[in-house]
Amino acid sequence: MGIVLVEHHGADGLPETLAGFHGVVLLGGGLMPNDYEKAPWLHTERALTREAIDDDVPTLGICLGAQIIADVAGGEVRASYGPKERGSTPIHATELGAADAVIAAIGETSPMIENHEDMITVLPEGARLLASSDAVENQAFVIGQHVRGVQFHPEASAESLRLWNEAALTEQGYDVQAMLDAADAHHEANTAASKRLIEAFGREVLARAEAHAEGAQ
Repeated sequence: MGIVLVEHHGADGLPETLAGFHGVVLLGGGLMPNDYEKAPWLHTERALTREAIDDDVPTLGICLGAQIIADVAGGEVRASYGPKERGSTPIHATELGAADAVIAAIGETSPMIENHEDMITVLPEGARLLASSDAVENQAFVIGQHVRGVQFHPEASAESLRLWNEAALTEQGYDVQAMLDAADAHHEANTAASKRLIEAFGREVLARAEAHAEGAQ
């Protein structure tokens, strides 16, 4: 789509501001949004998230990224709380989600890869619910017009599951082969919906870049 990706790993240092950026993707990880002892760089990530919210920068928070957005904006995230979701999971758009420029990409329902045990229990004031699963209500939300969080992983596929820790999943009581079989069965639908979602987000990034270019003329 012509979008230049600039990757930053928290432990290696993050930008101090979003100046010069037209979109933000906050990825997942095995942390809580305020796990400062394990990840002191979360202070900077949270400041960047606040900037994105305040300026309505096109933002896609994924799993931990969504939880950071929710926490920074005044919602609630609880550790090891509620149903654990692993593997391919049907995600259902709400009425608002079906009309949203990005989440509408999943249609009424699409299978998405999940891997979480922490949960967004309360959305921030003013946030709008865009999607739910059968077990977890807060699967996707938007703040303003362009800051979205998704608990699921549109960047992951059935192949991603094969890299997960099989011994740990078995110890937790999961039938790993059944999990892989389900992900494989839904791979085509998952990939198509994920591609549509990412392209829709990309269009918002391009629109912001274009608007800024016109404003600079």
